Amino acid sequence: MECNGCEFRPELYYDAEFQIWVRIEERGELAVGMTDISQSIAGKILHVRVRRPGTLRPAGKPVATVESGKWAGPVPNLFDCTIAAANREVLEDPSLLNRQPYESWIARVQPAQPLEQALSVLLTGDAAWAGYQARCRRDGIACKRLPA
Repeated sequence: MECNGCEFRPELYYDAEFQIWVRIEERGELAVGMTDISQSIAGKILHVRVRRPGTLRPAGKPVATVESGKWAGPVPNLFDCTIAAANREVLEDPSLLNRQPYESWIARVQPAQPLEQALSVLLTGDAAWAGYQARCRRDGIACKRLPA
């Protein structure tokens, strides 16, 4: 599915601004990555820094920071969690986020609360798709990917 060239994956969970996606992993961990909208707005990603594994991160405190040539900012965190892992491939080649935003997770986290409770603050399915389209159209976002 796509809107203005921005890919959307209905099986994922999203924050309300569609900056990040979340995917359920093994052992109840959650992978966190940038959406196509987010990587397009940021431009070429130059640097990614993830908090150290084992670090507790309360809701509202970022799990990582991302820098591009025109932007630097947090990877939002919407629930209490512990950093489980950083994606070494993304740390070594941050532009993976521009080329493969849905395959290239940034961090894996372990929610502090039950999985259902952590995911309840995110959007998924039809509600996420409606919001994703609205964001693309409202802000005139047209996505572009770096060549592989």
